[in-house]
Amino acid sequence: MKKIVLAYSGGLDTSVIIPWLKENYEGCEVIAVCGDVGQGDETDIVYEKAIKSGASKCYIVDLKEEFVKDCVWPVIKAGAVYEGKYLLGTATARPLIAKALVEVAEKEGAEYICHGATGKGNDQVRFELGVKALNPDIKIIAPWRMWDIKSRDEAIDYAKAHNIEVPVTKKRPYSMDRNVLHLSHEGGDLENPANEPIEDLCLICSSPEKAPDMAEYVSIAFEKGNPISINGVEMSPLELLEKANEIAAKNGVGILDMVENRLVGMKSRGVYETPGGTLLLEAHKALESLTLDRDTLSYKSQVSLKYSELVYDGLWFTPLKGALDAFVETTQETCTGEVKMKLYKGNCHSVAIMSPFSLYSEELATFGEDSIYDQKDAEGFINLFGLPLKVNAKMKAKNNL
Repeated sequence: MKKIVLAYSGGLDTSVIIPWLKENYEGCEVIAVCGDVGQGDETDIVYEKAIKSGASKCYIVDLKEEFVKDCVWPVIKAGAVYEGKYLLGTATARPLIAKALVEVAEKEGAEYICHGATGKGNDQVRFELGVKALNPDIKIIAPWRMWDIKSRDEAIDYAKAHNIEVPVTKKRPYSMDRNVLHLSHEGGDLENPANEPIEDLCLICSSPEKAPDMAEYVSIAFEKGNPISINGVEMSPLELLEKANEIAAKNGVGILDMVENRLVGMKSRGVYETPGGTLLLEAHKALESLTLDRDTLSYKSQVSLKYSELVYDGLWFTPLKGALDAFVETTQETCTGEVKMKLYKGNCHSVAIMSPFSLYSEELATFGEDSIYDQKDAEGFINLFGLPLKVNAKMKAKNNL
């Protein structure tokens, strides 16, 4: 009997996959695995639904704390934002889920891992590269690259024909991915970039128009780049991100509507809700502006760009990702301090920054009188710094260029 471990969410795609596997892999045993990375109430019905749909077992693996500590915090410390906008909410969770799938497959002696990612998306790459990195002998089954179902509407029809309840309808056909970091919305009317998202699309964040009319201030403390407290209250990583979500969401912070470049070559449009992640990332950037020198901050911006591409592309378990992590950790040695943030109707920015490792010197920067900076020194500096320009200008004049 073939044992197949299925990455199971209880959503449309994975719900129809169980009966499809039973029909197409005669005598197989389907073992559902739900990696709980903060889907909320969605996991409450997963076990019963998986068994009812034909799975022999269903593992619900609590990954929330590990997800925040080992996946979200490193991405925030790296300042990794894909294409300058996307905070990598889906991509950040996939390596950890792949790890859980491999662990269950090894425990159960399964030779196959199955996922519900489409042949057009990024997640197929992320899941499969994670599996290959952790156990290259496990085989992959990807139904969306194999079956005759060609659309989400057809998948809904298939589910109805097999008496499977699914959390989507043809009236609200969005493909959504949720974890403690974000909620994404794709598909349906969003597929046309000319369409403004419907008014009630967001399920976590208040719209900026409906956010409170008074600004809210929040203080976030960091230790070596890791967020450790909000408003003076120390919390576990999971508790802290959940608190940040609560504060930012009610103020309309973290809503992103973007067209992005998928790894597989096409552009896609999605709406992302990442309230707490947006708040923490902006606070972290503000702290780094105080604690990192100019060259390190500049070079780190290049590392951040490459880091975001590696995470987006599913290259989490790679030597380069590990090397960049080591660089980032070095930059965070002095990234300790507190940042006061101001949130107002979708906006989020720092208003005060404090650190024992601050490189800012008020005495040096002041416009008032000081006794440590001799402004005459600037003349020699400018002469030397501008010497190549002067030589080049003389060469051009000599040659009538």
